[in-house]
Amino acid sequence: MYDPIRLAALVAVADAGSITRAAARLGYTAPALSQQIAKLEREAGAVLLVRSHRGARLTAAGELLAERARRVLDEMDRARHELAGLTGLAGGRLRVGTFTTVGIHLLPPVLSAFRRAHPDVELTVAEYKPPGGVTAVATGEVDVALTHAYEPAEPAATPQGVVVEPLLVEELVLVTAPGHVLAGGSGRLPVGELAGQPLISSAPSHPPRKGVERALASAGATPAVVCESPGYALVCALVSAGLGVAVVPEMVASMAPTPLRVRQLEPAAFRRTISVAHRGEESGPAVRSLRALMRGAFARAGSRTRSVHEAGTL
Repeated sequence: MYDPIRLAALVAVADAGSITRAAARLGYTAPALSQQIAKLEREAGAVLLVRSHRGARLTAAGELLAERARRVLDEMDRARHELAGLTGLAGGRLRVGTFTTVGIHLLPPVLSAFRRAHPDVELTVAEYKPPGGVTAVATGEVDVALTHAYEPAEPAATPQGVVVEPLLVEELVLVTAPGHVLAGGSGRLPVGELAGQPLISSAPSHPPRKGVERALASAGATPAVVCESPGYALVCALVSAGLGVAVVPEMVASMAPTPLRVRQLEPAAFRRTISVAHRGEESGPAVRSLRALMRGAFARAGSRTRSVHEAGTL
């Protein structure tokens, strides 16, 4: 029987594309995570990862096992949620923090499932610009909060007593107006080809995006319009109108209401990790139940986004 911890390690590496990044997100050291993968390879009797200076990629055996592992981990999260339901969560209040993209696209069905399981728990939802939700958990304003972090970026400190648990890792992709010179072609677009392109960028004061903006600037992308609000709906609308190109999360690109063309970038080093912040062992059964629902829903969302990319329909 495969160890669920090792299965989770394989899935984390598959999502992060790197042992080092996966280890940081799981709270391991890179050598410790490598040991977990090595033990899993011995259990499987097959090589699961190929390592290189650019990161790590799954072999065919690794892809097969990772896909099954996602299902196993999803079922385990469902079981935890159902067991939490047996505790009879009756009454009380659950305060949830979120940010806009996830609050619109992923959180509502999770809260709906929670409400069906625990109809007597009062729900409140507040919106925070990351990393504000993490601070709100630390100060007790909310019980649990969704947040995000971008790569490349400078590492951010987590407040004492708060646990930040990764749920979904998505690439940042290039969006352009239909008919744009960069819209054609297949395969990944080298970041260097953004040199001289007018860029719709986030406000310099938007901390999560600073590292990404610096990396794009070093590649030669020229800021054309700076959005003082980091709202991606506005960014996509400006791109669709032909005012420039932008680099946005996969989820944003796939759900934009305005006509866009999407290209993945090379190298695939631009990412956004969506996480849930909570107070660890101090969290009550309501938080544990919600987190279990989030893990399952976000894993399915990540699989759908990858399938869209593979089908070339973005």
